[in-house]
Amino acid sequence: MGKPDFDRHFTELVVARRNDKRIGLSITQELCLTFVTPLEREDIEALANALYKIPKTCEKVGERLAICPRQFSTDIVDKQVRMLEQATEVTASLVRKLRKLSNVEEIQDDYETLQTIEGDADRLMVGLLRDLYQGNVDAKEVVILKDIYELLERAIDHCRDAGKVVFQIALKYA
Repeated sequence: MGKPDFDRHFTELVVARRNDKRIGLSITQELCLTFVTPLEREDIEALANALYKIPKTCEKVGERLAICPRQFSTDIVDKQVRMLEQATEVTASLVRKLRKLSNVEEIQDDYETLQTIEGDADRLMVGLLRDLYQGNVDAKEVVILKDIYELLERAIDHCRDAGKVVFQIALKYA
């Protein structure tokens, strides 16, 4: 991905995160003003908080990539980014399925898919760190890459955590 594409995607991410903050505030306001909700307030708040962490961490990844030295390219995190994309797609699907609460088995299958993606991401992370630690890499590069790898791993973990909240809500209301 070239610099103009990266800049455009990063700007889109920042705008989406601001929108996410507004949605979170709106949820909080609606919960305060609404007497009866289809789901318990605590469940709605837990899901909103879990979902909030995903774009926040993704924005941090973008910030780190934006300030990386020129010799780094976004190719260094390509596999992790693809896993994060998969995890966010599954998380979005889970949230959509929560609206229906009709098929807990489908929600469970998606949650298990998220757990698999997260496990694969953990193994990839260990491999990437092994390459850093055992390779001929200068200390500055190790610090930079380790930070970015860990942030991507955390974003995938946040997807899994949000999926767990959806799964627990689905079980509660099944």
